[in-house]
Amino acid sequence: MLLSICLLLSFFSLSGGMESGIIGGKEAKRHSRPYMASIQYEKDHKCGGMLIREDYVLTAAHCLNRTVYPKQDHVEVVLGAHNIKEVEKDQQRIQVMKFIRHPMFEKSNEPDYSYDIMLLKLKKKAKLNKFVKVMSLPKKNGKTPANVNCSIAGWGLKTPKGNQASDVLREVKLKLQENSECKEMWQQYFNSERMICSVSDGRHAFCLGDSGSPLFCNTKPQGIASYVFEGDCTNTMYPQVYVKISFFLPWIKHNIG
Repeated sequence: MLLSICLLLSFFSLSGGMESGIIGGKEAKRHSRPYMASIQYEKDHKCGGMLIREDYVLTAAHCLNRTVYPKQDHVEVVLGAHNIKEVEKDQQRIQVMKFIRHPMFEKSNEPDYSYDIMLLKLKKKAKLNKFVKVMSLPKKNGKTPANVNCSIAGWGLKTPKGNQASDVLREVKLKLQENSECKEMWQQYFNSERMICSVSDGRHAFCLGDSGSPLFCNTKPQGIASYVFEGDCTNTMYPQVYVKISFFLPWIKHNIG
């Protein structure tokens, strides 16, 4: 059986009426997630990300495909934002200097989404304050048990069939699913060592534009939003998939020094 993966990039303009965001969630309290980053191409939101050092943002490797977005000097990270449609006084807009995709992601003809992780080196350091903060990563690689309550935030779609990116940061609560169940459904597309997944109940989900956003479980970032079933973010058969951050700690530390 051939499965289709929906990569959660947002190709939608931030112009016009804003009526979209995380599915089944709510608007996040302003600046309650000061580590969140909006990754933008020519001022349009494309992916979420997380500030892990003053000069590094962690996101998904499939964000900002070189073919679709050829002008890599037009990529910026917006920090300290709540409404990305407005120029808020607390926002910091910083150009991306270097893209560090995991080398295994593009090693073969088909991308390996179990390595869907990327570091963005910023051109200058972010100014840390109560609106912009660095998020600490897990200390070591370990198993995250199923049925744990988690949450994710982003500027992605509010409805599975929507067509505009959200103006304000939204958040939703999710629950982790057993890796064995994820493997059974996604087959070769799911790697139990490098990935985790959340239960798809048909009502709560991340969606287009939320790629790269961090999944938090027990107050720690555990995953990076990677993919869902194509065409339906709330498909109840196929769990939502994340790259497991703790597996990649050595790679992250090696690259940021």
